[in-house]
Amino acid sequence: MIKENYVERETGLKLKSVRKTIGLLEEGATIPFIARYRKEQTDNLDEVDILNIQNALGRFGEISKRKEYILGVLKEKKITDEALLNKINESFDLNRLEDLYLPYKTKRKTKAEQARNAGLTGLAKIIMKQDNGDPISAAKRFTHKDYSTPEAALEGATFIMADWMNENEIVRDRMRSSFIEHSVLTSKLVKTKKDLADKFRDSFDYSQRLKGCPSYRLLAILRGNEEGLLRIKIEPNKEYAINWLERFFVKNTNQASALVKSAVKDAYKRLLQPALETETKNHYKTLADDQSITTFSKNLEKLMLAAPVGSKRTLAIDPGFKSGCKVVCLDENGDLLHNCNIYPHPPQKESSKASAKIFQLVQSYKIEVIGIGDGTAGRETEAFIKRVHFDRDLSVFIVREDGASIYSASKIAREEFPTFDVTVRGAVSIGRRLMDPLAELVKIDAKSLGIGQYQHDVNQTKLQNQLDHVVLMAVNKVGVNLNTASKYLLSYVSGLGPKLAENIVAYRTENGPFESREALKNVPRLGANAFQQSAGFLRIRKAKNPLDNSAVHPEHYKLVREGIRKAGFKLEDVIGQKDKVLIVKEKLSTLTSNELGTYALNDILAELEKPGIDPRKSAKIFQFSAQIKTISDLKLGMKVNGIVTNVTDFGAFVNIGIKENGLIHKTQLADEFVSQPTDYISLHDQVKVVVVSVDIERKRIGLSLKKSELADL
Repeated sequence: MIKENYVERETGLKLKSVRKTIGLLEEGATIPFIARYRKEQTDNLDEVDILNIQNALGRFGEISKRKEYILGVLKEKKITDEALLNKINESFDLNRLEDLYLPYKTKRKTKAEQARNAGLTGLAKIIMKQDNGDPISAAKRFTHKDYSTPEAALEGATFIMADWMNENEIVRDRMRSSFIEHSVLTSKLVKTKKDLADKFRDSFDYSQRLKGCPSYRLLAILRGNEEGLLRIKIEPNKEYAINWLERFFVKNTNQASALVKSAVKDAYKRLLQPALETETKNHYKTLADDQSITTFSKNLEKLMLAAPVGSKRTLAIDPGFKSGCKVVCLDENGDLLHNCNIYPHPPQKESSKASAKIFQLVQSYKIEVIGIGDGTAGRETEAFIKRVHFDRDLSVFIVREDGASIYSASKIAREEFPTFDVTVRGAVSIGRRLMDPLAELVKIDAKSLGIGQYQHDVNQTKLQNQLDHVVLMAVNKVGVNLNTASKYLLSYVSGLGPKLAENIVAYRTENGPFESREALKNVPRLGANAFQQSAGFLRIRKAKNPLDNSAVHPEHYKLVREGIRKAGFKLEDVIGQKDKVLIVKEKLSTLTSNELGTYALNDILAELEKPGIDPRKSAKIFQFSAQIKTISDLKLGMKVNGIVTNVTDFGAFVNIGIKENGLIHKTQLADEFVSQPTDYISLHDQVKVVVVSVDIERKRIGLSLKKSELADL
């Protein structure tokens, strides 16, 4: 119950939902499966809620493990203070646990430890009482070979008092709160590194309350500090902090009190300030990491769920100038049919020959769509293709290239195309991205897709876990064609993983296409649990049982058929027929109270109306503004078309058809105040923007989406 209560407090969700979800997770259920097929148990928690529960469970485990370790150490040291042990048992805050444990930690040889070993603890206690006695007289009784004079003994006692002050639970709690709430972050240039620090020029003499520092600014400053280019300081008002400590510890105005006051200053400067500065930095670094990871995740989700053109014969071009353009032709399944090079651009400029070749390929391979990479020579290649007079209507798309070179040199690409070089593989990746972005992008490390913000500066484990979750949710939201999916795509299906995905592909290769979901049970090592978790997310096109091409889970097949039979129909007659589905609903509703919950019923009915429908939008053709070729063509106030290529916490980057991307700073996203750019704009949005600044020397372009800016033109 302690675990459930902790998760409830951390997430703010209902205890009943938390308890059920924890049970499902501990039974091995995946987040996609719970979110889709166990809505009744969780009271319709979504993927985000379930992930929050899973993360809170992880934190509970970390705290419990640390608590167990601390209690073990205290037991070894024969510490039996019941009040202390109760505080530790009742605490689920890591900082508080560390504060409670601090006095009992095995310490390295500190000044205070050396003084304690010399027997000066008693002197420190006498001074801390702050009676009116003479500290020098008291110190004479505590002299030691390492502290041979009363003055030396008093200094040693001061170190012990400073240690006590540092370890005081109330003090650390109050000082921590002060550091967290009121610290000011200052950064200054390391003058000897000025030549190397130009990219951090905005932080050469920076000062801001840390609590209000934007996450992207903090991550940049911390990177500059890590590289030795910036010197930083994190601290609240020092005078106020020391005054508070003096009021807390100094109880008199005598000589002993003066020594206590000296110990206060030493405790703050040497112990409290450095420790709490690091702790505060880590606290806000964690928040900045989380914000950056959240933004990255939203971008990745949009990228993964980008609109596909579908199963169409595709001609894909990886454009280039001197080395030419690599051209590949792919069939409906993305299999490579042909590859060659053309040279329509300078220096060769064989435009007529290249045009004839493209025309011939379109005819020979019955091409339906053309995809062109958006990198170097992308605009020029698009213009060239549009000058070719085809004998059919062809849609031409510009395709995002980021990560294609990573894929082409990867082990996955070598396995798929062992006899072809990286140029062919890269062009194939461009074509397949156009056909089905999700199926292709799962093969590439998300961190290589050019959509992050300070991604190398954040907690890499947390980043990877979150990105893996986003990919997992995207794959299962769309569903996977069991008979055409690669092992890489299948590995992200709920309940499968790499090994079972390999086994499925091997079984499919040996036995031919799956004719039913039930046949999955014949796959080696695919047990009942894996089948339960995965089956609802796998699709079999043209299956004998239409439900096998839907999101209806096999565990509900019997009930669905019973409801349809009671309505007087056959399953085949109901699929896609809204009026008949309404009649079936009445019959199925009688089963809701005991066998079928309301959430499951509504999901089933939605699937009967539109089984297996891809939730992604259809791909749209986009055209850049024809008059813009280079940054020199831009004029203030000009309206241009663009595609959003990345969203960060400070704004959105937009491809406007030239080499340099423009930036819509978050202050230019809307006429009202914008806190979070992802609330206003998304990756792949097609936008019309206004040019508000151009810096040709620094290659920077400022854009605006403000309605007031657009309306003025």
